[in-house]
Amino acid sequence: MYVGRFVVVGPEVGAYRVSSRSFPNRKLTARDDALTVGPTADASETDNPYVSYNCLRIVETPTGETAAFGNGSHVDPIAEKLELGYPARDALAESLLALDYEKDDYDTPRIAATLGENGEALIGTVRKDALLVETVEEPTLVATYEEDSPTAFELEVDGAAEAASEVYDHEFEHAVCAAGIARTDGGFETAIENGD
Repeated sequence: MYVGRFVVVGPEVGAYRVSSRSFPNRKLTARDDALTVGPTADASETDNPYVSYNCLRIVETPTGETAAFGNGSHVDPIAEKLELGYPARDALAESLLALDYEKDDYDTPRIAATLGENGEALIGTVRKDALLVETVEEPTLVATYEEDSPTAFELEVDGAAEAASEVYDHEFEHAVCAAGIARTDGGFETAIENGD
């Protein structure tokens, strides 16, 4: 099954995977407190605004570090609102609503999640017909296609690298790259799986 891009978040770990039929020549790159999706050296030039973006950012909030991750440019305003002290629910809802679903041929939903130091995890999506933001107690997935409402997902992993590998290797079709994040005693750790 092809579900497009998807996020999974649970109380301790999270992951994001790029799956693509149209733009497979992409990879993840680590930069400071962000992971960025962008074209590989051999990718064709494109003016598509949805191909490159920060997919994961870790920010310092008034209550500690929080990670925001998702499938597009909405990750930056979510992270910025978290830094300003917005509750995660409000940061997700306001940013998803403001940027709305992607105005492409498929009305692609925007998906996102947050993972806080205090064990709080939320997941959200904005589709053409709905805005959904939920607190999660167990690993939960939302994707751009087919699985476009939050649903339980089995993700039993130890650490960010396992989370990235697990979602990259999942049976959903057309994997391109994946990011993992996990809460540790020393803060968050991240990992990248580019399928090299």
